[in-house]
Amino acid sequence: MRWLTLYARSRRIPASLAAVVIGALAVWALARDEGAGPGDPRLPVLVLATGVMAFSVGLGGQDLALDRTAAIRWVPRRAAHVLLCGAVVAAVLLTVQSMGASMATTAFVVRDSTGLMGLAALGAAISGGQYAWTLPFAWLLFSFFAPPPTSALMEVAMWMLLPPGTAAGTWTALVLTVVGTAVYAVAGPRR
Repeated sequence: MRWLTLYARSRRIPASLAAVVIGALAVWALARDEGAGPGDPRLPVLVLATGVMAFSVGLGGQDLALDRTAAIRWVPRRAAHVLLCGAVVAAVLLTVQSMGASMATTAFVVRDSTGLMGLAALGAAISGGQYAWTLPFAWLLFSFFAPPPTSALMEVAMWMLLPPGTAAGTWTALVLTVVGTAVYAVAGPRR
């Protein structure tokens, strides 16, 4: 059990979890006060993206050279780390939603949290743990300011704002989750 505590501290999980909970509560308060209903996906996507960005700082260890020389198998641990972080981000939003203001459906929250976490994992593999947040942030900005989707390509680009059950949104999130998690698990964060 001690190794799990040390791993969590080295990956900044307690601080990230605190940031996720505080962010979710703040957005919940905004949604409750302004009356944003489940039809507006921007607030739940904002909660999920900020949660993923908070957890993305833990995708790179304190010393990458030390991580690479460790006598443990990193592939399953990295994959589990990405998937558990996505599950925690989704669980926090769903828990906060149960206190009153319903912002999104469970399918929407699960799809977006896993897709965004896969995107952050891909960002860690491409540009390192300290910059893993940039891909989810850039895609979030694009989604917020792009015009409504009129083609299949724009639906793929706007996947995180599409209603649950939309094929383009579901497949894009699934591909981002699988590819991002696999690349990060095998390659690890970039130096």
